[in-house]
Amino acid sequence: MNETAVDYEAIFQCLPGMVALLTPDLVYVDANEDFQRLSGRPREELVGRYLFDVFPDNPNDTTATGMRNLQASLLRVVATGERDTMALQRYDVEDPLHPGEWEERYWSPVNAPVFGPDGKVALLVHRVEEVTELIRLRGGTGSNSRARVLEAELYTRARELQEVNERLRQSHAREREVALALQEAMLPPRRQVRTGRAAVRYRPAVGALNVCGDWYDVVDLVGGNRIGVSVGDVVGHGLGAAGVMGQLRSALSATSRVADGPAQALDVLGRYAHVVDGAESATVATTFIDFDARTVTYSSAGHPPPVLVHPDGRVEFLDRATDPPLDARPDPVPRPQAVTTYTSGATLALYTDGLVERRHEDIDTGLERLADSLVRHRTADPEHLADAVLTELLPPGGATDDTALIIVRL
Repeated sequence: MNETAVDYEAIFQCLPGMVALLTPDLVYVDANEDFQRLSGRPREELVGRYLFDVFPDNPNDTTATGMRNLQASLLRVVATGERDTMALQRYDVEDPLHPGEWEERYWSPVNAPVFGPDGKVALLVHRVEEVTELIRLRGGTGSNSRARVLEAELYTRARELQEVNERLRQSHAREREVALALQEAMLPPRRQVRTGRAAVRYRPAVGALNVCGDWYDVVDLVGGNRIGVSVGDVVGHGLGAAGVMGQLRSALSATSRVADGPAQALDVLGRYAHVVDGAESATVATTFIDFDARTVTYSSAGHPPPVLVHPDGRVEFLDRATDPPLDARPDPVPRPQAVTTYTSGATLALYTDGLVERRHEDIDTGLERLADSLVRHRTADPEHLADAVLTELLPPGGATDDTALIIVRL
């Protein structure tokens, strides 16, 4: 089947309404025909120039706020990567044919991000609708009364929209701050990680509300030279998920200290998850490491498999004891567990799916990428190894899901 090439440049020029493209530094990259015509500025007077050099505030109006408001909106889009709809703005424009003469103009702007391959804002789409004539009808009478009502309604609704948007932004920022603080408080302190032997990393997701329920835990086990290392992931976002995460982590931490093995610890945790709202389908992988016997005993409840990298570079995915997520069965049955051996100098990595999963990509690709990074950096100390893995596997702009990572040198 023949594919028809699409001329996006032609489409851009024919877009109805005023549309311009700006860099994150607010320099014009392009402007469509309507923008050039209605603004009175040809393309050569726009492209390559700073927005507010082309359209400064009216120096004769000391109360003018159009430039300041527009700049704040555009920079907010750059910072948050979110679309921003502005309230109706008065923004006077200098007559290009009569320098020093300013025309009172009214605009309804919408600004939106365009993301580059690195996930960062590469361009801004600046779309404006001029409503100057509508506003001018405000002074009419009789047959113009409907226009006055329409203008007043437009202005009022636009103001309300801007105020609601601002309240939402502040609310989202507060929720994220509280959730991150709660999450940090409920994760184990680093002093529980044996000095020089393990490294832990946690990276929250990008976005105002993308605080999820990922967690990790490292506990000393009773009897012998043993520790328990676990990671888990609660479905959902925000404070609710962070609260469930804290309950499950604490329960597994306590259970691991008295359980015969990781399977029994997950059995008990599954029964506890059954009575915790929001714990449905949570996933967990837990390992019991015996440093004297040089064994890793493990069990997984629907979680991506831990990775064991042997000193010679051989990679072993610990996937022989995988079971459904917590509370997935109406009648719980004993979970499986498996054991593997290692030699001194091996490396164990536990992680959550934010490290390996990508949209439109098979998870096996992410697992191969993780294994390759661990093998190439296996001689580095745990702290440097953890940093290298995050740098290589997480997108430059940050992941859309939380990521927890534990590296243990065996």
